[in-house]
Amino acid sequence: MGAMPVGDLAWWLGLLFGAAPLLCLAAYHAADAWYRAAFFLAHGKKRLPPGHMGIPFLGETLSLLWYFKHARRPDAFISAKKLAYSSSGHGGDGGDGIGMYRTHLFGSPSVIACSPAANKFVFQSPDSFGIRWPVPELVGVSSVVNVEGGAHARLRGFIIAAINRPSSLRTIAAVVQPRVVAALEAWAAKGSIVAAAEVKKVTFANICKMFVSMEPSPLTAQIDNWFGGLVAGLRAFPLDFPGTAFHRARKCRRNLNAVFRAELDSRKKAAAIKTKEEEEKELESCDVMGGLMQMKDEQGNKLSDDEVVDNIVSLVVAGYESTASAITWAAYHLAKCPAALARLREENLAMAAELGNGKFITHEDIPRLKYTAKVVEETIRMANIAPMVHRVARKDVEYRGCTIPAGWSVLVWVRSLHTDPENYLDPLVFNPDRWDEPAKPGTYQVFGGGYRICAGNMLARLQLTIMLHHLSTGYEWELLTPEAEIDYLPHPRPADGAAMLFRKLAKKAN
Repeated sequence: MGAMPVGDLAWWLGLLFGAAPLLCLAAYHAADAWYRAAFFLAHGKKRLPPGHMGIPFLGETLSLLWYFKHARRPDAFISAKKLAYSSSGHGGDGGDGIGMYRTHLFGSPSVIACSPAANKFVFQSPDSFGIRWPVPELVGVSSVVNVEGGAHARLRGFIIAAINRPSSLRTIAAVVQPRVVAALEAWAAKGSIVAAAEVKKVTFANICKMFVSMEPSPLTAQIDNWFGGLVAGLRAFPLDFPGTAFHRARKCRRNLNAVFRAELDSRKKAAAIKTKEEEEKELESCDVMGGLMQMKDEQGNKLSDDEVVDNIVSLVVAGYESTASAITWAAYHLAKCPAALARLREENLAMAAELGNGKFITHEDIPRLKYTAKVVEETIRMANIAPMVHRVARKDVEYRGCTIPAGWSVLVWVRSLHTDPENYLDPLVFNPDRWDEPAKPGTYQVFGGGYRICAGNMLARLQLTIMLHHLSTGYEWELLTPEAEIDYLPHPRPADGAAMLFRKLAKKAN
């Protein structure tokens, strides 16, 4: 067989390199064209929000991963949309003034809301937008973050009473501090630590004590590991085969269900042999799981075992992962901002001297720590632990000339508000003094918004304040890699876990 003639070879190479880009371009626009055509057939001349649905099946998942994981520029994911679809751009969809964009993420056609007005509209329209996590079973189908209506109101009321009321916060402040103090002393003895790992340990231990009365053990260490796997898969692409974050998350969730169901069964057996007096005494000091076991609806029915387990898992995830991340970021930013640390230390040393005799700070003392409160808010703003909140359109929803189709996911992109220069001057600079003035209306949504605002927001602030108090009054620290890169998935954290030198604060000579 003879060699291919040069002319034929050139023709095939030309076809390959000429057709391949055209095929890629066609594939890129195929999904968007299909959704737009389906929308036109169902809605006529109405308009979808500007945007693009990405490639078939994956949507814009690869773009999201590129910005968050590889480029390490998560805010550019939204900025690129604003640039592409602005009135001066070439998106052809009429501008970005509505603060919403169509996309396809987490396996579903979606609309991203990313402006103060658009986010407020979604948060405050419960008749139009319901709850939809990408995979509800991971957070618990019957947990407070998934249920709605009367069930949500009852669970939320219980949670607020258990962990967010002043009387509850007063008790929690006293309970968590001995473990915090012991942990800090242990860190100083080590000399160098990976802050993210150490903070998670002490925060998880306190949450386990408060929520399920578990002390540190090999079992709680394993539970911590399973929670880590669960969190890593909460917003992963839903591909369920070995090796994917989603597959591991489902496995971890099953393991957690088994552990907490065993704890629930053990408590039921113990309750069956207790006297009435013992039961009444236990009710006065029960933990969160015990409280969930005693909850009743209007008909006097208690929660099912599945409901108790679902809520314990979701509350532990919310209660320790976000708090541990915020504490780590506080230590990180203060290490890089000595002026802020000096003011924090001055305020808290004055408080400690006023208390005297090594007494613990109380819930009533905290409102007097004005600068500390500013550090707390700035830390939470910059941490952006949950970049988005998940909703779903219950029906076709009209907003500023565009239609959000029924059944589409709605991603309320709160991160974009906190890093937008139009909302905050130098938004990526740690500056507690910016809180001398309140944030512009609608631009501070770290705990969500509307009637489903995070029920544990005051608990998070309390734990962060307590840690800052003990850190600033007794210790000093120095980052080993101040310019370490930042990982943004599944939650923002320094790539080295904020490795640091850690030692007791040197006492000044009189």
